[in-house]
Amino acid sequence: MQPLTMREAYGQALVALGESNPDVVVLDADVSKSSRSTLFGERFPERFFNVGIAESNMMSVAAGLAASGKIPFVNSFSFLLTLRAGEQLRTGIAYPRLNVKVAGAYCGLSDSFDGPTHQDPMDLAVMRAMPNMTVISVSDSIQAKKVVAAAAAWPGPVYFRLNRNALPEVSTEDSPFEIGKAIWHRRGADVTLIATGIMVHRALEAARLLETDGLKAGVLEVHTIKPIDTEAVMSAARETGAIVTAEEHNIYGGLGGAVAELLVEHGPVPMERVGIRDTFAESGDYEALLAKYGLTSQAVVDAARKVMRRK
Repeated sequence: MQPLTMREAYGQALVALGESNPDVVVLDADVSKSSRSTLFGERFPERFFNVGIAESNMMSVAAGLAASGKIPFVNSFSFLLTLRAGEQLRTGIAYPRLNVKVAGAYCGLSDSFDGPTHQDPMDLAVMRAMPNMTVISVSDSIQAKKVVAAAAAWPGPVYFRLNRNALPEVSTEDSPFEIGKAIWHRRGADVTLIATGIMVHRALEAARLLETDGLKAGVLEVHTIKPIDTEAVMSAARETGAIVTAEEHNIYGGLGGAVAELLVEHGPVPMERVGIRDTFAESGDYEALLAKYGLTSQAVVDAARKVMRRK
């Protein structure tokens, strides 16, 4: 059975949340069919606001709604929300700690055929540097549904990124999800693969490949980039003495940067980063782009072997 796309699962979860919480409102900037917030609009037209191609204004409207006691979910492509509307997000929402939830659709390279103007390899870095902002990277469609409810209950501004495509599931309906708490998929003795988003699936594949060589790799999913689970990351460092991070994001400023900061502050161990190597991509097939820019299971395997030589 083909898994749902993250955005379809997200749209369905918005409807479910709207049915249970009348304070939830949804805003979109004329891409609701792409973000799938259109599902909420069809069910609750009186609580759905399509502001047109005006992302900055949309943030200000969301701020006003939040100040009036509503729980706004703001939708568009991630690069538009974090860059074009970044000033309003910073000054009007993050600074006063307003209760706005920002859903960044088509993150990473997943808007593959629209090219580098629409791809977003830098949203985690931008949002992680913004004070008062909680930052989440979703790994599959099951988790996308859980994030909606968790974000609504979490006080203050939340940014979460959603991939465009249907991807393998790495969680189940019974899997735990708590903002700020990493998830152990497997424990290891030789190296820990710390992954987020679509790279969780690839890290699990990499761990299986390493196992054929007799190497025991742990896999730790860090879905909350900020506040990061310091205890889980440092436990991984102590257990295996070697870390590989994997993310569909620039190697600067995202998960790799956050983990490196923790290791330097609390207990350095050898570390390698798998991610986009500080470059823009181009238009093309999504899987082909992931392969070209090193976002594969084999890249994680290679990084694991490299870091183990440094132990």
